[in-house]
Amino acid sequence: MTAVIDYGAGNLFSVKNALDALEIPGRITSDPGEISAADRLILPGVGAFPDIMAMLERKGLTELLRREAEKKPFLGICLGMQVLFEEGEEFAVTRGLGLLPGRVEKICALGLKIPHMGWNELVFQNECPLLSGVPEGSSVYFVHSFRAAPREEHLAAWTQYGEKIPALVFRGHIFGAQFHPEKSGAVGLRVLKNFCELR
Repeated sequence: MTAVIDYGAGNLFSVKNALDALEIPGRITSDPGEISAADRLILPGVGAFPDIMAMLERKGLTELLRREAEKKPFLGICLGMQVLFEEGEEFAVTRGLGLLPGRVEKICALGLKIPHMGWNELVFQNECPLLSGVPEGSSVYFVHSFRAAPREEHLAAWTQYGEKIPALVFRGHIFGAQFHPEKSGAVGLRVLKNFCELR
């Protein structure tokens, strides 16, 4: 079973609907027992970095997610991807889950609209199982004002929006998609399918 983490906000039902379309068993949950028993975890996210971290802490999920992410496939989406990193600078410097080294910084796209919103092409950097069967140059859907600054070896794919924007990051079986796979058509569904086939 794939657990979609419910921390009180986020794009939960769009992700669950995408899993349903793929006929992949999934459950929206904040129950520690269900999260521990799940085969894999998805953390969607909308809003601000300090808010999601505060909500995860209030629900008693922060340390649980840190532990479980080291045992099983874990996918953070959009803000859920950003909080995989050590810290974010949105509003105030806030500690993240620390599953990936690096920080989250404001996009510096001079002359371009912020938030970065719309379809952009993927440029591949490092081989990643979530990109199996995805053609390089495929377009996926983004909505965000901040970007991660990962190590180069953790960067699977990026896009260009005034600067190099990390689009897909990974370390072992921990993955983060800055784009929304659940809103990215057939390409996004393929990324989700690849994730849910990981063992």
